[in-house]
Amino acid sequence: MILAVLFANSEGNILVERFNGVPAEERLHWRSFLVKLGADNLKGVKNEELLVASHKSVYIVYTVLGDVSIFVVGKDEYDELALAEVIFAVTSAVKDACGKIPTERLFLDKYGKICLCLDEIVWKGLLENTEKDRIRRLVRLKPPTEF
Repeated sequence: MILAVLFANSEGNILVERFNGVPAEERLHWRSFLVKLGADNLKGVKNEELLVASHKSVYIVYTVLGDVSIFVVGKDEYDELALAEVIFAVTSAVKDACGKIPTERLFLDKYGKICLCLDEIVWKGLLENTEKDRIRRLVRLKPPTEF
């Protein structure tokens, strides 16, 4: 299961978060853990260079994309390799929604479209779509027969 997808800015403020199967009382722990992990390790990392961590029998894959840090947390069948596929789809969708590598301002301007893309990629803790063109079609909010 994909437990969390989280976006944060360079100061550690959460921009977008999606939790699946994580109790509300544990979410604060995960937020602070992931932000600290990013602050400790993402300085000087190139765009889309993947970093991997493990914590409490779960896997974490994270990267930086422009001014935004992206974290994906998974367990069971979602190991490092599966999470790398998830984060690749997420970064691709964010770049597509923004038109380029996002600044924090551009990311927030495209917030709605990014959330729609995220919902098409990860649904209820499972990877749904990874194809960039399919995600682009699905977030247009038109019936599939009109393409």
